[in-house]
Amino acid sequence: MEFRAYDKDRDKDAAQRIWYECGWLRDDDTVALDTFLQCTRSLVALIDGEPECLVQSAMGTIRHLKENLRWGCVVAVTTSRIARKQSFALKLTAQAIAADVADGVIVAGLGMFEQGYYDQLGFGSGGYVRLFGINPAKLKVEGASRIPKRLTKDDYEAMHANRVRCAVYHGSVTADSPLVTRGAIEEGRKRDFGLGFADGPDGELSHHLWMYTRGKVEIGPYTVGWMAWETREQFLELMGLIKNLSDQVHLVWVRETHNLQLQDLMDRPLQHRTLTLNSDFDCRMRVCAFWQMRICDLAKCLEKTHLPSADVRFNLKLSDPIEDHLANDAPWRGVAGEYVVTLGKASGCEAGSDASLPRLTASVGAFTRLWLGVRPASSLNITDDLEGPRELLEQLDETLRLPEPETGCDF
Repeated sequence: MEFRAYDKDRDKDAAQRIWYECGWLRDDDTVALDTFLQCTRSLVALIDGEPECLVQSAMGTIRHLKENLRWGCVVAVTTSRIARKQSFALKLTAQAIAADVADGVIVAGLGMFEQGYYDQLGFGSGGYVRLFGINPAKLKVEGASRIPKRLTKDDYEAMHANRVRCAVYHGSVTADSPLVTRGAIEEGRKRDFGLGFADGPDGELSHHLWMYTRGKVEIGPYTVGWMAWETREQFLELMGLIKNLSDQVHLVWVRETHNLQLQDLMDRPLQHRTLTLNSDFDCRMRVCAFWQMRICDLAKCLEKTHLPSADVRFNLKLSDPIEDHLANDAPWRGVAGEYVVTLGKASGCEAGSDASLPRLTASVGAFTRLWLGVRPASSLNITDDLEGPRELLEQLDETLRLPEPETGCDF
């Protein structure tokens, strides 16, 4: 495969064509693509000198308990119609990840189109994302009494800063560049909108939400793209803004974050679910795992891992399939190998093995899921590529009792 960095002077038309052939462009609206091309590392794979595959990645941060780790997000993987089934997407994505790791990324993430494909690059599926369909009139919160600030795409920098400041829960992710937030806004429609409050010390945005409009705009459904808040009062005020829409809007899809259970805020949720069943305003829960992560530097990830439990030590034999898809001169070869791992208040690893310790065998995707707390070791032993003695699995279940990781946004 021949690949190189995207060149805006000669590759712009090809990038637009690729996105159009993937169905990601609406007619001639290229604004979102143009924005993402400004804030991402973009690589292209060539056929006869013409770009036919485009992979874009952005740098950012992921939260592990109270620590921030350097994170790389594969924003988009797109392949033209003539380049399908040639392994271009896998190979070019592997190259993009290797380049990001060379720039300091220690965890990589992406949104999957289907489970299994990116497992070939060492990714493991994240936790379930839960979208709750809410009739605003049925919310058991007070309507917001204050008049909010109207937010548009011109406020993307303020919204991005607010999102970064509020992303302090386990698993939350943010991008470095405010243009990523701008691109997410531009992917929507002109009718989409934001509402928020500027209660910061210097008048900066303190809490806000962004709404995507769908269906019959005057009655909904709407979807909350994201909410940024830090305190109980701020969250309830944002929910109050949603309730204030109830005279007109009949359904709003809200993503559960911060380990909240939104059903607690609904009046007679099960009855209303039955009454609206199979309608355009069905108040139900949608659940799906769509994001994936993989560890790219085991030692640095474990250095940032501080668990409130007694130490557990074990040998780890880690497999990593990404090496099969990397170019021979790639600056990084994955994390396969044998390690002695310590998990506890001061976690870490060193290359090699210790004959006195039990042995865990895992793919990097499965171990990433364990490390993030997506699922316990005993569960991954059943459904994923992770094996070890029963006593060790039970120890890991006790040691890695983490909050459910929540990214807080789509990517």
